[in-house]
Amino acid sequence: MSSLDNVLKRIDADLESSLQRLFALLRIQSVSTDSAFAKDCIAAAEHLKADLASLGFTASVEKSPTGGHPLVLGHAPKPGAPHVLFYGHYDVQPVDPLDQWEVPPFEPRLKEIAPGRKVILARGACDDKGQVMTFLEALRAWKAETGGFPIGVTVLLEGEEECGSAGITRYLVENRDKLKADMALVCDTGMWDRDTPCITASLRGIVYEEIIVRCADRDLHSGLFGGAARNPIHVLAGICAAFHDENGRITIPGFYDGVHEPTNAQKAAWADLGLAEEGFLGQVGLKHSAGEKGRMLIEQIQSRPTCDVNGIWGGYTGEGTKTVIAGEAQAKVSFRLVGDQNPDKIRDAFHAFVRARVPDDCSVSFVDHQGSRAIALPVDSPALVKAGKALEAEWGRKPAVIGSGGSVPIVGDFKNTLGLDSLLVGFGLDDDRVHSPNEKYDLSSFHKGTRSWARILEALK
Repeated sequence: MSSLDNVLKRIDADLESSLQRLFALLRIQSVSTDSAFAKDCIAAAEHLKADLASLGFTASVEKSPTGGHPLVLGHAPKPGAPHVLFYGHYDVQPVDPLDQWEVPPFEPRLKEIAPGRKVILARGACDDKGQVMTFLEALRAWKAETGGFPIGVTVLLEGEEECGSAGITRYLVENRDKLKADMALVCDTGMWDRDTPCITASLRGIVYEEIIVRCADRDLHSGLFGGAARNPIHVLAGICAAFHDENGRITIPGFYDGVHEPTNAQKAAWADLGLAEEGFLGQVGLKHSAGEKGRMLIEQIQSRPTCDVNGIWGGYTGEGTKTVIAGEAQAKVSFRLVGDQNPDKIRDAFHAFVRARVPDDCSVSFVDHQGSRAIALPVDSPALVKAGKALEAEWGRKPAVIGSGGSVPIVGDFKNTLGLDSLLVGFGLDDDRVHSPNEKYDLSSFHKGTRSWARILEALK
């Protein structure tokens, strides 16, 4: 019997003890955004430091450069072997509204929600304590069976992910030498469905902008000035309406520079996943995709760039009536980027597009927010291929290799600051109620997630 077989048997036999270790972490009320729980965040960091030390790591609780909640750092080198940096976070979201919880949010328990389907109920069960512990429990089984790990491992656990990660970028810059690795592993994502694992191979970048259009020097009486004075709400609404053409394409010149077409093999694999409008959009009360015509739904949400107006306002919006023509109108606009799109060029092109549509007697100004490039793991990455085979061996089916429509800033920081590609493998499910009352994590996600990491660690050696 191979070492891996023994490790997997150990994980199965030790499941109840693994659950109790997870429950001990879940009981710590590490709500990062509320200063009332600052001591609990420190307690969670110390708890994880002790756990890593018990696995043979040289472990420490590190101060955040911004004075916020501490980070946990653990080192377990293996000379001559590849070395990975595993990232997760121990902080959790607030539990409000408390009266909607079936159980006290920091008193974890198992519940059977369907015949043969048990889940772990607690705040942080999925995001991200349960996910972190799948990796640590895989390490524990390797340590118990072989005395060490197949590869070198550094573990970095953050305490401010749920409140903006204020200190992590600076920490990476100041501690490059401590964080050297061949690849980053991130377990804060999900599965395709309950039976199909998933590797998130790309993340969209982002540009976020605010527009302020000003016309008259004050709000005007619409009875006196209506019909003659420019209305900035009309001007701004027209500009926003011009962002897309009738086929859903974004009309800003040069916007698609750096956008690459997927390969035929990628398209075929995505088509096989069977993502349909009625299932995906039906859950939010919609029926028809409004994205680019001629594109599969899965392309629209993961591998194509987007432009969305996130808010638009101006004039009087209070109760009752007030007949005014506003002096100014504002909008917030976000762009999700893919491929090699350049955030700075997108921002410049957006500004030029808007300015060209503002009448001469009006003005426009912008509030620029930080942008980030898209991140992608090459489809032929050896690590991606190895992890895919490991997941297939555990789940009995090939993993879905997809992109995420959202952005995970830490992954960009790993690439830009440490020069590391990231392999994102997670075991969350769409119904895990992350950030909501009654957050849960399927017992199968925890158990088979642990077995999956054990296999991936072996595959990466």
